[in-house]
Amino acid sequence: MTDADTESSAEPSAPPDLTRLAATVQRLRAEIQQAQVTADGRALIEMAKGILVERLACGPSEAARQLDSLSEQAGLTALELAADLVNQAARYDVSAAVREFLDNTATPENTAMTVRLRTAESGVLAAGDTQRVARSVLDHAVEPLGGATVAIWAVASDGSLTLRGYAGITPSEAERWRYVPPGLATPAGQALRERDSVWITDLEQAGLPSIAGASGGRAAIPVGAGGKLLGALEVSWPQPISPPLPPVRRQFEALAELCAHTLESDLAVAACPDEPAATALSELSDSLFDPALVLVPSLDADGDLADFRIHHVNPCFVDPVGRPAGLIQGASLLEAYPMSASQGRLFEHVEHVLATGERYRADPVTLTELVGQVPLQVSAALSISRHGDAVLLVWRVRDETARLAELLRHAQRLGGVGGFEENVTTGEITWSSQLFAVYGLGAAADPIPLSQLPLHVPESDADTVRGFLRRVLRYRRSASAAFRLIRPDGAVRHVRLVAEPVLDAAGNLLVIRGAYQDASAQHWTEIALSATRDRLTHTEEQAAEQSWLARQLQQAIMPAAPASTEVSGLRMAVRYRPTEQDHLVGGDWYDVVVLPSKKILVSVGDIAGHGITAATGMVVLRNALRGLAATGAGPAQMLSWLNLVAHHPAETIFATAICGLYDPETRVLRWARAGHLPPVLVRGETARTLPPLEGIILGAVAETCYEEAELQLEDDDVLLLYTDGLIERRGCHLDDCVQRLLTESANFRGSLEDRLDYLLDNSEADTDDDTCVIGLRLGAGDGSAAPASADRDVSRSV
Repeated sequence: MTDADTESSAEPSAPPDLTRLAATVQRLRAEIQQAQVTADGRALIEMAKGILVERLACGPSEAARQLDSLSEQAGLTALELAADLVNQAARYDVSAAVREFLDNTATPENTAMTVRLRTAESGVLAAGDTQRVARSVLDHAVEPLGGATVAIWAVASDGSLTLRGYAGITPSEAERWRYVPPGLATPAGQALRERDSVWITDLEQAGLPSIAGASGGRAAIPVGAGGKLLGALEVSWPQPISPPLPPVRRQFEALAELCAHTLESDLAVAACPDEPAATALSELSDSLFDPALVLVPSLDADGDLADFRIHHVNPCFVDPVGRPAGLIQGASLLEAYPMSASQGRLFEHVEHVLATGERYRADPVTLTELVGQVPLQVSAALSISRHGDAVLLVWRVRDETARLAELLRHAQRLGGVGGFEENVTTGEITWSSQLFAVYGLGAAADPIPLSQLPLHVPESDADTVRGFLRRVLRYRRSASAAFRLIRPDGAVRHVRLVAEPVLDAAGNLLVIRGAYQDASAQHWTEIALSATRDRLTHTEEQAAEQSWLARQLQQAIMPAAPASTEVSGLRMAVRYRPTEQDHLVGGDWYDVVVLPSKKILVSVGDIAGHGITAATGMVVLRNALRGLAATGAGPAQMLSWLNLVAHHPAETIFATAICGLYDPETRVLRWARAGHLPPVLVRGETARTLPPLEGIILGAVAETCYEEAELQLEDDDVLLLYTDGLIERRGCHLDDCVQRLLTESANFRGSLEDRLDYLLDNSEADTDDDTCVIGLRLGAGDGSAAPASADRDVSRSV
């Protein structure tokens, strides 16, 4: 015994009676389906006989004999010949297009397609309900094209969908998709929104949920009749499809039109109206106080919507042009109001409401009509709704009085103004809606008389309110007052009250009219602005004081430099130009000191930032460097120690610096730098920057080393040490700024002092920063022992 026999024997076998019953049910179902197909084919043959009767001018029996004879001569069945005759009569042959579509969708069955499509049409016409229509479309039109399912949807006025018929879909799946709420994106819903066929090559890529799975090809075609969208025909394929050819699209659209007749009948039976919709709607419009028109669709010869006929005009109807209602009732909408097709899109809105059932409301809408040849514009509020096959159009013309009243209401709301009128004789008080909001009362509360106003203000404002009331009530003069109003919830509002008395001819007081304005927002804004101005003034004074202190400190530590000095054949000149803006007082410093060892300390630096902090940081570093120079250490070591001073835990100072020691005996300058721009050496007619040495800015890290180099100076050499305020320019690369300095330095001929003045006067720097420049020039014939050889740069790390 094989494994398969073992497995089959292990399964429980069905009882013989149940097996026979299932086979009988299956056979009867197949016979019913075959009978339906035969009936559909018989209907197609009857259509072909009718064509022969009309063409040959013969009777039905002769037409039947001619059909049999022609089919025998052509080698076709009577059903195939009948389909060809219907195609020729309709001047619409889709055989070639269907065959090409079958090749694109890779479906195996592609024979006698014309017969199947025409059979599907006849089957749809013969079907009595939507469920049979779906089955006929699937059997004769969809399955031959490789399709798997058919679903027919009915759309409600709210945009929801109801499944009215299906084929190829399990009952459980159909029950799950029986109702689709409005707003859910589905292929059928998309077709109804766009009012056009939707073909999706692959539903999985489109990401739309729908019945019968979430993959494969999908087509959704709107179903409509008489300009009204009734629902949608949805067809699915198990695999992705190619875009269909135009003839195939038209064939499915024709099937959707045929489905519309059955779907419309089903919906009409479900609605079970007691009377025509237009008649019931006319009675409803007569109870409205606004002008209303009842419109019914007017179709052309092809069954498409051409216009709307004005079925009824209610008693409150007022024509914008002034025509009587008798001239409007019975006319078409485009004849009575031709501008509705363009201006305001009125006709388009009515057409959309009829097709979709969605209500349309707009306020306001400008409607344009022609009086003679003169356009007349009317502002109105519109309401359009569909009831069965009729449309109710209601409009409310807004006259100038209503428009001005609404404008005044909005102005009062925006300005927090509420008006009142108090009749002194009757005691009647009228408040505007905004005045209730000013008082913090509900719309149903009783207005408060003016005589009780002192009870609603603080005690300190009571005298002001009493004086206001005396001027209005006793002296009968217009008056105004500003006071605080206490609301029932305890909130205090700042209000302004203006009132005027109305007198009769004898001078008696009749009415008091006036207005309240809630000025709380303005009051608190003025207080906030006043406090802000005070804080701003204090801040400006404090900043000015700090800038003055920083300037004074800077001038005390950095006095005006002498024109020039000369020590051991080395001529030294310094130029310092502080920024012109007090709030940008910086921390640039320079120093030239002759040490006890006869060596000369030359330094220049720049503190990060401005103001009093930068000035005090400059003092700390400059004085610390002077003290470190007395130890006899080299420039690199001094910068390492100075970095420890800058990197203080309490308050770190960030700065760049250059430190140099010049030995008059050897004419050698030892130097190091901490993130500063390298010095410029001018020798003869050339100028160059010294090689940049390694060294980060002061204060960045706790401990670091700096590279040190030596420069042998020659007669007439000029060495320039400077801060970035001399060259830096916004929007310009720093290397370009340095190159311009080299060019200016190489081209200048003159004394050292004139050179520094020239560089300052011709500087293009625009950063409003302090500027320091130190110039060193070695004179000829100074008697030093060092040979006049080429410069040498020796680098070492400390």
